[in-house]
This record gives sequence, structure tokens and C-alpha cells, in this order.
Amino acid sequence: MRLALHDMPDFLTLAAERLRPEPPDPDEALANPRGDHSLDDVPLAHPLQPKPAAVLVPVVMREQPTLLLTERSSQLRQHSGQIAFPGGRVDPTDPSILAAACREAQEEIGLDRRFIGLLGYLDAYLSTTNYLVMPVVARVSPSYTLDLNADEVADTFEVPLSFLMDPARHELHSREWKGRLRRYYAMPYEGRYIWGVTAGIIRNLYERLYTP
Repeated sequence: MRLALHDMPDFLTLAAERLRPEPPDPDEALANPRGDHSLDDVPLAHPLQPKPAAVLVPVVMREQPTLLLTERSSQLRQHSGQIAFPGGRVDPTDPSILAAACREAQEEIGLDRRFIGLLGYLDAYLSTTNYLVMPVVARVSPSYTLDLNADEVADTFEVPLSFLMDPARHELHSREWKGRLRRYYAMPYEGRYIWGVTAGIIRNLYERLYTP
């Protein structure tokens, strides 16, 4: 059953109580990482040496909060057309994970830092493309403006948080990858197919905030 807004505990209260106040330590995260391998307990090849990445999980603070998501350009060589959070690789010049996520959001969709307020961090997420992704959860003013980088982003859209935080919407799909059947979360929404790392991070947000 879909969650009604009045059935959801206050998002900001839960975020303050349950999100990490600091980014997870990469070494600790890699000791028992969550990621694309988690649902099927796929053994990992050690030593793990993933590249650091950061994504912004932008919660638009409307009367009914939403998540702001992007549709990647069809021209990209990797993950073209997929639904994603703004983000990318952490550069050596980035002073922090937050700074990296905000820089990527500015470069990809023109979301200015003045519209962003840090709420906290989720668990690190290990992708099959060998990135250790640090999700930065932030509140975003509804008055935000965007300027999309067409080389990277084809479109942006918002999804009600009440939809994404309803576990009935967290479908388990599967497909063959490198000779074996792999399961993953998917959250189809109005013709958009949210899956993979993005859906995994959304699932972690739900588990952190809305499960005991």
C-alpha cells in the first residue's frame, strides 16, 4: 500500500536523528561494503581499490518533499539514459565529499550551492564499475534554478518522497550480467526506470530513516 504523507514521520526530524553526521570512513566501508553485490552475496575480489565518488541526494523541501533526479544523456559512453543523482568522481582538489557532490551538481545541472543545505550522509555504496560512492543527503530550496549540461544530462525530474519511501514500490528485478543472474532494486515511476546504484541508494535512505 502506498504511504500517505500523513503516515510518514517528519523527514527532517528523522534525517537529523538517523543520517550520518560525517561521511563514512572508506576503509571501514570496504570492510563490509553494501552495493550492487549485496542482494546476491556476490564474492568480492580483494584487495578492493575502488575510485572515490560522491553524489548529491537532493530533497526538495516542498509541502510534499520530493527527490530531484537526472536522466543521463544518451551520448554518454557509460550508463547513457539511466536515472541518476547528480554526482561523479571525487577530484584530488575537492576539499570534502560535500564539496565534490556540490561541484558535480553545479557542473551537471547548474544547481548552485546557495540552494543546498547539508542534512547528512548515507552508507557508502560500492558499484560494479568500481566506484565507492558517498551519498550526500541535502535539503534543496524549492526556488532552485537549473542550467543543464546537455553533454551529460538530458533531463531532470522530481519524484515524491512518499512514493520512494514506500517499500511496496521497491521492486526486485533481475537480469543476466557476466554469465549469472543478478537481482537489483527498481522503482518505476511514470515511465522512468529508476534502478541500479540510484535505487540502491534510495533503498538505503528508506532503511536508515523509516525502518527500526
